[in-house]
Amino acid sequence: MRVRALAGLLSAVCAVLFSTAPAFGRKHGADPYARFRTELSGDQKIRHALNRLTFGARPGDEARIRSTGLKKWIDLQLHPARIAENPSLEARLRALDTLAMSSEELVRNYPTPQIVRLMASGQLPYPADPDRRMMVRRLAERFTRTQAQGNSAAGPAQPAMAALLTPEQIRALGSGPPLQRLAAFEEMPREKQDSVIEALPGGLRQQLFDIAPPELRRRIEMSFGPQQVVTRDLVEGKLLRAVYGERQLEEVLTDFWYNHFNVFLYKGADQYLVTAYERDAIRPHVLGKFRDLLEATAKNPAMLYYLDNWQSVAPAPAGARPARRGLNENYGRELLELHTLGVDGGYTQKDVTEVARCFTGWTIRQPERGGAFWFNPRAHDGGEKTVLGVQIAAGGGVDDGEKVLDILADHPSTAHFISRKLAQRFVADNPPPALVDRMARTFLKTGGDLREVMKTMFGSREFWSAGAYRSKVKTPLEIAAGAVRAMGGEVDYAFNLANLVGQLGEPLYRKQEPTGYSNSGKDWLNSAGLLARMNFALQLAANRVPGVKVKAADQAGIELGSPEFEMH
Repeated sequence: MRVRALAGLLSAVCAVLFSTAPAFGRKHGADPYARFRTELSGDQKIRHALNRLTFGARPGDEARIRSTGLKKWIDLQLHPARIAENPSLEARLRALDTLAMSSEELVRNYPTPQIVRLMASGQLPYPADPDRRMMVRRLAERFTRTQAQGNSAAGPAQPAMAALLTPEQIRALGSGPPLQRLAAFEEMPREKQDSVIEALPGGLRQQLFDIAPPELRRRIEMSFGPQQVVTRDLVEGKLLRAVYGERQLEEVLTDFWYNHFNVFLYKGADQYLVTAYERDAIRPHVLGKFRDLLEATAKNPAMLYYLDNWQSVAPAPAGARPARRGLNENYGRELLELHTLGVDGGYTQKDVTEVARCFTGWTIRQPERGGAFWFNPRAHDGGEKTVLGVQIAAGGGVDDGEKVLDILADHPSTAHFISRKLAQRFVADNPPPALVDRMARTFLKTGGDLREVMKTMFGSREFWSAGAYRSKVKTPLEIAAGAVRAMGGEVDYAFNLANLVGQLGEPLYRKQEPTGYSNSGKDWLNSAGLLARMNFALQLAANRVPGVKVKAADQAGIELGSPEFEMH
């Protein structure tokens, strides 16, 4: 049975090696888009839809779509509010309480060491939740203790295991079957448990975490550092949605647009700002108007912080003493090059500077405390500007930036750039220009209605062609989520799975460059990456990924070579 499961997953991963085979051996001078005129069969269309609009087929998905009708299924995916969400997913997400918090609430409930110090000194209140308040008080007490000892640089001392437990209890926690270790821990009084968690060596703490029920896991996560809980919830939430979500196209597009408007999680305050950024700026707009999505990202504190616009101020007048901070062009450049027009979109360096001037004063109140967007008129350049040949009158204030967004959202280069990027994600690495042109016309005709652009693509012969079928190499996130879905897997907690996605080359939310992770297969297709994918398949099929349990292929109701295993 295990051999059968291993064979299934290995055949799935090996399919990646041949996923771009139709492009190989092309005759010199042959039409590179000829295969986009060959239509798929009915069953191939269903498999293709599952491969493109979801993170991967589950056992029985093909039969369900055949029963519902492919056209109706796609229409539902284009209107996710009409789809009842998986109750199992909703229950799992409720346990990740940070996902529903504002950035300010995250800082208060899962504070950094700096915020803990402010709480210890009485400058900020402790969290209201009893468990979080207790844990933060412990951190504050340790900080106060080390301060009193004059040794704050050395960090807080950990309580000794010998002072807390008997030799028998120490042996019970350090050896024996996992469930016996958990039982030994749960026999202790609650007030002692928290001290023991802090005292456990890192390895033993992780072993206890792997077998703990959800409530205890949360307390152990807090002991690793409250701020780490925010990151863990974020990556777990993404994987859980990918594996369990019924609104699969919405999840695929949320990942797509996050990478388009990428923010690096570990740049300072962004560790607390990214949760609300993806939830409030990206997800609600993935099938709406591009202009709304553009504004939501432009005004979000995570983006303002990541590309330094929150520190951008008007240049000092001629002859005046230069300001400590001046004009910052980072956001203006990426807005033109990556978010809208594209590198060949027809802008100049002068346009970059003028756009940066328009966005001066778009800033954040106290980003380290999860502050919100605000416009600071004192930092704004109130002079006249010209962007892409359009004059913006002096004295416009915050509206200067809004006018730039209007210009860019309506620009033909933006329509083409966005359409091509979507076609590259959903059709082929080198999508047919005729399809991109039709999508761009829809974009301009509908005022950037992304749902209508997607409809144009899904209604095209190119999307349902042999040229698109099995032509894409999946990203590590798609490989991991798709493999769990294909094997009928259950995810108790997803953090270890997220670590494996990182080892495959895509650490979630941690792409430092503003480009985000690539949609192009050539960026994922290399010998090291393929070997890592095979190793991942072995781990998963052998149930050696803590927190994830998969069924053997025959138990999941899958036949080898079935569409559930197509990983390209």
